[in-house]
Amino acid sequence: QVQLVESGGGLAQPGGSLRLSCAASGIIIRLNGMGWFRQAPGKQCELVADITSGGTPGYADSVKGRFTISRDNGKNTVYLQMNSLRPEDTAVYYCKIYGRPYWGEGTLVTVSS
Repeated sequence: QVQLVESGGGLAQPGGSLRLSCAASGIIIRLNGMGWFRQAPGKQCELVADITSGGTPGYADSVKGRFTISRDNGKNTVYLQMNSLRPEDTAVYYCKIYGRPYWGEGTLVTVSS
């Protein structure tokens, strides 16, 4: 059974940082691109960042320079380091394996003073 488990969400102040993790089980992710998506209340799900199997990252314009995606294939885990958080980053964050119909259940990030 394939599972993606996101963790690391929570409450952060504007300007603060959080580090999200996405741990995969039941599948080896090293051959797959991985993505972090988010969905804010009342808004569509959007791509935040992704990373190829070779480790090349890509970012949405709204998070460039603030967020960093990385992967540790040995741990079968993908990370999203989020710095300089803004209230508009508030959302449920999900990870996804590209090319496979698997999503995690998400982790809530709330940015508020």
